[in-house]
Amino acid sequence: MSGQSLTDRIAAAQHSMTGSAISKAVCKATTHEVSGPKKKHLDYLIHCTNELNVSIPHLADTLLERTASNSWIVVFKALITTHHLMMYGNERLMQYLASRNTLFNLNNFLDKAALQGYNMSTFIRRYSRYLNEKAMSYRLAAVDFTKMKRGAEGVMRTMNTEKLIKTLPTIQNQLDALLDFQPNSNELTNGVINTAFMLLFKDSIRLFAAYNEGVINMLEKYFDMKKNQCKEALEIYKTFLNRMTKLSEFLKVAERVGIDQGDSPDLTQAPSSLLEALEQHLASLEGRKLKDLSTASRSSTLSSAVSSLSSTGISLSRMDDKTEDNRLHEADSIGIVCISTFRSRLRLCFSLQAPAPMAFPMTTPQVPVYGMMSHQMGGVPMMPPQPVMYNQPVLRPTNPFGPIPGTQFIL
Repeated sequence: MSGQSLTDRIAAAQHSMTGSAISKAVCKATTHEVSGPKKKHLDYLIHCTNELNVSIPHLADTLLERTASNSWIVVFKALITTHHLMMYGNERLMQYLASRNTLFNLNNFLDKAALQGYNMSTFIRRYSRYLNEKAMSYRLAAVDFTKMKRGAEGVMRTMNTEKLIKTLPTIQNQLDALLDFQPNSNELTNGVINTAFMLLFKDSIRLFAAYNEGVINMLEKYFDMKKNQCKEALEIYKTFLNRMTKLSEFLKVAERVGIDQGDSPDLTQAPSSLLEALEQHLASLEGRKLKDLSTASRSSTLSSAVSSLSSTGISLSRMDDKTEDNRLHEADSIGIVCISTFRSRLRLCFSLQAPAPMAFPMTTPQVPVYGMMSHQMGGVPMMPPQPVMYNQPVLRPTNPFGPIPGTQFIL
């Protein structure tokens, strides 16, 4: 199925009549068309999240209602739209989503209408779990890990030991949910799943960058921690090494489909001697006798590890900047094409001039259809007075949005 369905068009028309611009935009962003949500609808919804007179619960509930559809296309695009607003919308939306007891309940979703529906339903279930975990992380930490300040003065680098030990497992859980999406290049077969994968790709870079900085901070504090803290930190570090390997596999899929164009970040692991030094230090705190490690050797190993992980952080930041620049460049290109197309159509429209008016014209203003304001999506702006010819019959147009027959455009 391609293009907007009759159901999509009817739903959009109904929202136009009731004056619900947000509902119409959500409907337009989540049509049955097998492609990602259109930029103009996403941009409008982002704008809505920044307007104080817009009800965030209404916007969120409208998106959640679309996930009740039986169509994998509509549900997938509703998840994509929600994810996009989480990333680029006002933080008020994330706060509201995190405050809900339940978000997406799609663990049993299955579209049996077509063979493709079976395959895509699997990714819908995984994708919804990630968005649930993203909202849960925000509830627990009161911060979006993909948006926090990074660097030497960043949040994760300056966090105290106690809070750091509690925060890193939360990042791990969110990253696990993301990496569980587990697509291969052969399964990225349409514009819908490709759009979702692109958003996950961006989140993976930013999330792991925060994770990486937290681990650097933890390693720098490790040899001054208490015994219980060292035990937890050691398990976190072992998990970190495993997640780095999984992220490398995830990024290879992105490289195969050309998202990062062969320039994947360099995930440099710390030397293996560091793990041995961490285990030996914990053993000494527990009273177990293992090979003694000199202070100079331990300091050298730690310095080498921090340097390697810092290089990984720099590489991730560069990839994040490049990905965002590409997104903005693509958006600018789309905008230029849309403006050019609009101007061409406008010239064509006004080149078809109506016959010159006869004597005694009378002007009447054209009012907005359905009483909608011109600034609302779907509204019809006020137009200047238009001459009406008396010697021609005034017919009721088939298209309520079109000009009255026999009128002339005045520029």
